[in-house]
Amino acid sequence: MWHSNIARSILLVLVVAAALSVVDSQNQARKLFVSLQQEKEKAHQMEVEWGQLQLEQSTLAAPARVERIATQQLQMQQPKKEQIRFIRMGQLSSNSSGADKP
Repeated sequence: MWHSNIARSILLVLVVAAALSVVDSQNQARKLFVSLQQEKEKAHQMEVEWGQLQLEQSTLAAPARVERIATQQLQMQQPKKEQIRFIRMGQLSSNSSGADKP
């Protein structure tokens, strides 16, 4: 009789420990799921921000905008035809090394 009470007590403790373990595992799973959802939301927000930044970059780098800023704010102007010089790559390297023109 005394042995069966000890066995029942041990079994009861094991059942309670298993139940607490299940509850703890479920709680951890819920916390991890909430964390996963938050990270997914952050990723979505970053994708939206990335799209906005790409749009802003294309707007800021538009040739018309760059030209307007160059002329209005920096007082730059297009060179005249006689000021433009075309240089071939072969000429550039031979002139810089001091060799005669071909």
